[in-house]
Amino acid sequence: QVQLVESGGGLVQAGGSLRLSCAASGRTFSSGAVAWFRQAPGQEREIVASISWSGSTTFYADSVKGRSTISRDNAKNTLYLQMNTLKPEDTAVYYCASSRARYSLNVRAYEYWGQGTQVTVSS
Repeated sequence: QVQLVESGGGLVQAGGSLRLSCAASGRTFSSGAVAWFRQAPGQEREIVASISWSGSTTFYADSVKGRSTISRDNAKNTLYLQMNTLKPEDTAVYYCASSRARYSLNVRAYEYWGQGTQVTVSS
């Protein structure tokens, strides 16, 4: 079992930055992939970024590539997402998720989810 708690969301002006954190509990966190997803009102949940268990492999959605950095600290059981140059279209609830797979881009591979943190970007 893994429990995930996101933090760091909020209201920011376009062009600003936010750093999301996801604190995890459970022994399997460090051995599996973790990822950030987001869901805007009326839209499907989409993957934003993912990182392999070791941190050696990362993926970014085209919509955030070049503006965001995913990282993890397995010693602290924490996942991060640094988001820069935020745009109004980044407005969504952001979720962190954990998988037992070493690395995956498949949403079905992510078994554990946090409650989400709201990110709102004003124009």
